[in-house]
Amino acid sequence: MIYVFFNPLSNNKKGSHAESDLRKIFNGRDVEFVDITTVKNASQEFARMKADDEVVISGGDGTLTRFADDIYDIKPVQKIFLYPCGSGNDFFNDIKGTCQLENKLIPLNKYIESLPEVSVNGIKRHFINGIGYGIDGYCCEEGDRIRAVSDRKVNYTLIALKGLLGGYHPCNAKITVDGVSKVYRKVWLAPTMIGRYYGGGMQITPMQNRLNEEKTVTCGVCHSASVIKILTVFPKIYKGNHVNHTEILEFRAGHDVTVEFERPTALQIDGETIRNVTSYTVRYN
Repeated sequence: MIYVFFNPLSNNKKGSHAESDLRKIFNGRDVEFVDITTVKNASQEFARMKADDEVVISGGDGTLTRFADDIYDIKPVQKIFLYPCGSGNDFFNDIKGTCQLENKLIPLNKYIESLPEVSVNGIKRHFINGIGYGIDGYCCEEGDRIRAVSDRKVNYTLIALKGLLGGYHPCNAKITVDGVSKVYRKVWLAPTMIGRYYGGGMQITPMQNRLNEEKTVTCGVCHSASVIKILTVFPKIYKGNHVNHTEILEFRAGHDVTVEFERPTALQIDGETIRNVTSYTVRYN
């Protein structure tokens, strides 16, 4: 049996369209489709599965990170695959050059068996791409607001430009990586990543390898920059060339990362917004 967990809200509420494609891929095999929005915790679904059953996640980064977090502690033996059909697909962008697809599906097990955990506002959660804090959190917050009143596709690049031109106000922050603390002025963003991509194609940490043997994450901080400087560097994020601007960017790898802002700011975990955050901590070991 193949169990397909799909999210009808993914890809701007077009996630259910993937069903016909998946039925063609499986070509007559026994398939059960499960709407993941109706499942309280995906780990409970594995109790009825056999060891040789297969699982497919059909959705985007948000669907995948929620599923991976749900099942993280049970360590399932079943083969798990991803059919990427989200609006951003940053996880797929990160691994597509190094993984071997199986019938248009991404084998997931090795990517989700070891994940970092973030603690923020009393919440603990594993994630598959990264934490965005600063203007990236602001962008997700604005995106949520737009989706609440409109069905049009959210353009995060335009939202980011709006934030740079006055919607978002940078502040000072203290960042501690493996016990070493530094204070940064005028911080625009301070993400911590297990992958390279977030925000629908921004290669924010091109040096990060999600399968690195040391099990480290990378915290990047953009600081002490004028709006004009940011506007000059911003387009380079998509190809990862922004890292050359060491005068405003610093990247630190480690197992334990704590970021503290001097005022509450929105944060995103693989695209899910959490508001009024003054600090977060990531641990990976």
